[in-house]
Amino acid sequence: MVLGKVKSLTISFDCLNDSNVPVYSSGDTVSGRVNLEVTGEIRVKSLKIHARGHAKVRWTESRNAGSNTAYTQNYTEEVEYFNHKDILIGHERDDDNSEEGLHTIHSGRHEYAFSFELPQTPLATSFEGRHGSVRYWVKAELHRPWFLPVKLKKEFTVFEHIDINTPSLLSPQAGTKEKTLCCWFCTSGPISLSAKIERKGYTPGESIQIFAEIENCSSRVVVPKAAIYQTQAFYAKGKMKEVKQLVANLRGESLSSGKTETWNGKQLKIPPVSPSILDCSIIRVEYSLMVYVDIPGAMDLFLNLPLVIGTIPLHPFGSRTSSVSSQCSMNMNWLGLTLPERPEAPPSYAEVVTEEQRQSSLAPIGACEDFERALPGPLFAYIQEFRFLPPPLYSEVGT
Repeated sequence: MVLGKVKSLTISFDCLNDSNVPVYSSGDTVSGRVNLEVTGEIRVKSLKIHARGHAKVRWTESRNAGSNTAYTQNYTEEVEYFNHKDILIGHERDDDNSEEGLHTIHSGRHEYAFSFELPQTPLATSFEGRHGSVRYWVKAELHRPWFLPVKLKKEFTVFEHIDINTPSLLSPQAGTKEKTLCCWFCTSGPISLSAKIERKGYTPGESIQIFAEIENCSSRVVVPKAAIYQTQAFYAKGKMKEVKQLVANLRGESLSSGKTETWNGKQLKIPPVSPSILDCSIIRVEYSLMVYVDIPGAMDLFLNLPLVIGTIPLHPFGSRTSSVSSQCSMNMNWLGLTLPERPEAPPSYAEVVTEEQRQSSLAPIGACEDFERALPGPLFAYIQEFRFLPPPLYSEVGT
């Protein structure tokens, strides 16, 4: 008898949204099919699926143990969210070449359905970072006697929704600072900065309206600016590795001595970014808006206002479900947005943030109060697009 061949093995998901992207949330049922195409007749011991979701971090650091000795320290940590296995054809034992209990599959295309439920407990949003990731996938394995297994893995996306329509995320963020410049025994007048934004929670594609007043009583020409930063924090073995990424920035007009500038809702648009990740014990993704004054020859004067990037947009009127769809269809062209051009590089995070301020900024933020299953379809593709953008410039801090 001439043995048949496996022509293809694929996995397809039953998508829950109009954009045909496999995206799920905690408690959802993930279903799909394993598609097998063979030429000729084959005999199979088993066809299995293995579904898993986990967060994993990994980085290395070089250490000196003496004048002539150095070694590399590895830091790894992993959190498993679920681990599901199922047999679609055959039996559990596939480590031998016994001819007993084999299943015959005839030439042609065949589909084998699978289904499993995600845990009801909160799951971390899918994420790809510099030193870690949160991934969810399904793997199919076809076992035959006297042949190596045929394996295929396919990822799907999980969103743990953050609804910005909650009191804590709707509260305004504001601050005021002042700086006096000194040069030897001479002291110039102060530079003062006040800034405010309407709320803490935003979604990708929105523009943050910045209200600010900058007064320059010094003898120098200064420039007011603003920037959004993403902070990726990875935790393993009691250590933390931090990555700062510039997301977007803007520049105001140069301000000469004795002048004042007022921003009445100056807009800074949020480009495609991953939602905040606040509930994972080994990976955190946080955002902040830095409003600052660029001072030549001195440390910049800055205000750091915390942000949370959510998945369910603001809806001032109507029900939550209807407002989500209307917000996405009327206000945002989710798929067409790209990262804005940056006419100049802002200062590095280390230049404007002291060690004490950096440590205080890493204090845990409370988990979001409300989670929803209804997520607008275009948002899936919007944030999926972010995961495949070119890597940005990073600055790193390890503790």
